[in-house]
Amino acid sequence: MKRLTILTTILLATLSLTACSGATSSEDSSSDPSTSKVADSEDSSSDDDTEDDSSEDESSESETSEKESSENQTPTEYTSALSKAQDYAESMKMSKQGVYDQLTSSYGEKFSAQAANYAMDNLSGIDWNENALSKAQDYQGMDMSPESIRDQLTSSHGEQFTAAEADYAVSHLSK
Repeated sequence: MKRLTILTTILLATLSLTACSGATSSEDSSSDPSTSKVADSEDSSSDDDTEDDSSEDESSESETSEKESSENQTPTEYTSALSKAQDYAESMKMSKQGVYDQLTSSYGEKFSAQAANYAMDNLSGIDWNENALSKAQDYQGMDMSPESIRDQLTSSHGEQFTAAEADYAVSHLSK
């Protein structure tokens, strides 16, 4: 019964994340043309700077242009998958495998394997050990034993954390 409650909560959170991220995808794509205009105006203003300053500005602008160029070449599906992956990992504290499965699932986001791989390779700021600990604390609050928590964290039908991540989580639970 407790697992059914957890699964229901996860499903509801997933649905709300799906609804919320649809609005951010359209906002992101509408801002791209304006960024290139800003870069163009910075090019023209750097002509008035001294030689040392202009070489630093040009270096900085070239790095910005390269970043914008690579962002513009990344397929929308890939950037959308990355945004979803970041949401799942940060807000739902999912495991790396759990996020990947959610992205590619026919019952989930239905992204291609290539888009999901791009997302997983480009996630930033995620501490999978801390995600496992957060989930372990949730299970501890349901009066589960440490061994049951470890099993739930590593189960292919559960959270799908690695054994090392589950060990970290269980060892850092309050006694």
